[in-house]
Amino acid sequence: MATITFIEHNGTPHTVDIPDGTSLMQGASSHNVPGIEADCGGAMTCATCRVCVPAEWMDKTGAVSDHEIQMLAFSGQGGENVRLSCQIVASPALDGLCVHIPESQE
Repeated sequence: MATITFIEHNGTPHTVDIPDGTSLMQGASSHNVPGIEADCGGAMTCATCRVCVPAEWMDKTGAVSDHEIQMLAFSGQGGENVRLSCQIVASPALDGLCVHIPESQE
């Protein structure tokens, strides 16, 4: 289990425990974390579950697939350290991770 903190654009934190093997998007959705829209339910077709991961955690979040890079580029909402939370899987290595949610997922 990993304890992950999602920080809304306005600075409001939401700390949730996410079981190992569960995506951050699923964990955020099941805890009603505002700002994680997840319109496609994790199918990597909408980019409405974006989070910004601190640089020092990027290696621990797993490899970014070509499809994820393309989805972020297509959405026009990519950027340095931006990931789709549906593609980050909770594990003990992520315990303590703090991610930031953009102001809008559009």
